Amino acid sequence: MTEERSETLSLVAEAVEAGCRLERACNELGLDVRTVQRWRAQPAGGLDARRGPRTQPRQKLSAEERAKVLDVANAPEFRSLSPKQIVPRLADQGEYIASESTFYRVLRAADQLAHRGATKPRTVTRPEEVVATGPNQVWSWDITYLPSAMRGKFYYLYLFVDVWSRRIMKAVVHAEESADLAATLLCEAWREHGIGPGELTVHSDNGGPMTGATMLATMQSLGIVPSFSRPSVSDDNPFSEALFKTLKYVPSYPRKPFASVEAAWAWVERFVAWYNGEHRHSAIGFVTPDERHSGVDVDVLLARRRVYEAARLRRPDRWSGLARKWDAPALVALNPRDLSTRARAASSLRCGAESTTSMVPPSTSTSTPTH
Repeated sequence: MTEERSETLSLVAEAVEAGCRLERACNELGLDVRTVQRWRAQPAGGLDARRGPRTQPRQKLSAEERAKVLDVANAPEFRSLSPKQIVPRLADQGEYIASESTFYRVLRAADQLAHRGATKPRTVTRPEEVVATGPNQVWSWDITYLPSAMRGKFYYLYLFVDVWSRRIMKAVVHAEESADLAATLLCEAWREHGIGPGELTVHSDNGGPMTGATMLATMQSLGIVPSFSRPSVSDDNPFSEALFKTLKYVPSYPRKPFASVEAAWAWVERFVAWYNGEHRHSAIGFVTPDERHSGVDVDVLLARRRVYEAARLRRPDRWSGLARKWDAPALVALNPRDLSTRARAASSLRCGAESTTSMVPPSTSTSTPTH
């Protein structure tokens, strides 16, 4: 066993002995749990005993066949085409050489899998990471359909949610989808929560009301920083999408269409009150969004810790380790770049806070929009 591997196992053993979970310790070191388990099982001084496959696949291409694939892909009539264009053209000529996947695999092995043609390759820039360390720093918003009693007609729910606390900041139901209505709602929410210029980032997808001139002008006038998803990529706006799924699958969601805009809005009002004030959200330590937004979640989490510690002291035989440490993320990242780095940053923030006060529960990871 190499010296580096021995040192790694020593660090993992030290962390586990101190009460850290094996999976969490491995994540901090960038290792898989199975890798550490395999290293432990090997005898001292032993090397990796894996030998890989002992036989060659029967359908593996010969050297001559691979050379022919490269020759065809680089022929004057095909060199500007992708394998998806080459294979059907060969079929039209009554010839089969290899499938598209084989063409791609051979080109990749020969370091020739590059953009083919005179046009520039398509590039999509991922949205910038936005990190929230408290309420009213980053909001996410979107519009979703609510069914009406008339076939083919829908009502539209406009909804803003705070990314850090998951609290629904503003919601309204209209009979039409409009950038003007969205801009008006944003103004009302901005004033209602006393947000100053430059303090808030609002993220959305690339729908018409989101990218319209009215909404962009409103954001500029209020000093709000806009943030947008990539086209047709719902993962870039996960907080609103997850919230809409919760809304439409909650047991109280009507199984029949709404009779009117007023009926739809009345139900949404009840949902907002339940979601903000009663729903225990898994991604923020199973506290309510209102508790998280106001800061009282710290007291709630510490009280849970005391309950579990008292239970462990009463019946230590029922506990194989430490009591559950109820916690919540110290920060939430929208479009995070590196979850492990972000988790370490959260731990650093937590350690600094705990040195000054015992009222801050630890955070172990970047929050995700899981419900």
